[in-house]
Amino acid sequence: MAGRVAVISDVHANWHALRAVLEAIDSEEPDEIWCLGDLVGYGPRPNPCCESVRERAAVCLAGNHDLGVLGQLDLEEFAPDAVVSARWTRGVLRDEPRAYLESLKPTARTAGVELFHASPRDPVWDYVLSAEAAEAAFELTEEPLVLVGHSHVPLALAAGNGAMAGGVAPEGTEAELDAGARLVLNPGSVGQPRDGDPRAAWLLLDYGAGRASFRRVAYPVERTQEEIRERGLPDALAERLARGI
Repeated sequence: MAGRVAVISDVHANWHALRAVLEAIDSEEPDEIWCLGDLVGYGPRPNPCCESVRERAAVCLAGNHDLGVLGQLDLEEFAPDAVVSARWTRGVLRDEPRAYLESLKPTARTAGVELFHASPRDPVWDYVLSAEAAEAAFELTEEPLVLVGHSHVPLALAAGNGAMAGGVAPEGTEAELDAGARLVLNPGSVGQPRDGDPRAAWLLLDYGAGRASFRRVAYPVERTQEEIRERGLPDALAERLARGI
């Protein structure tokens, strides 16, 4: 087990957000970076995002948007704006990034940690946002720490002594890694946050200090918005970035 791990998720082809997060991660000098999937979809810069994560991440999962772009999921299951973006991404995605996405799976496991793009109940589509989904996440896993993405909402849930506590995890939230409770953590989204905070989100696991810390990073949202519009992608995808929804 690495002593310090940076966890990212839901990059969604937002290169300016990813670059800002990676700069913040570099300042912390973690041993590894893990990514919970959805490198592409919605955003305007799929190639550099895939290439950078391929170079930097020790572990990376496939998300539903990655699978949709690859044709492994039916696009009829996606919202209309996501379909437009997926079709556009198919046309611009280069061979190496495509091959990298094709190599990924929606789940992984390492010492003491189980990783899912969405949830243990459904690694591709299920959102861990309800009490029912959270309970299922604990029931269907065994390791002390469970990492999920997909919802774009940072989350810290702890289960111990027959009770569950926690919820949405804004910047500065910390969860204890060695307190005897099992944890479900969602780092939030790098490229399209949906908790009302437009800043890019990530999570630092520090096993030496025994804590997980939720972080946010400002990035030039307007540059990503300009790139979305320049490429003719749906304007709603640009507008939502400024509000974090």
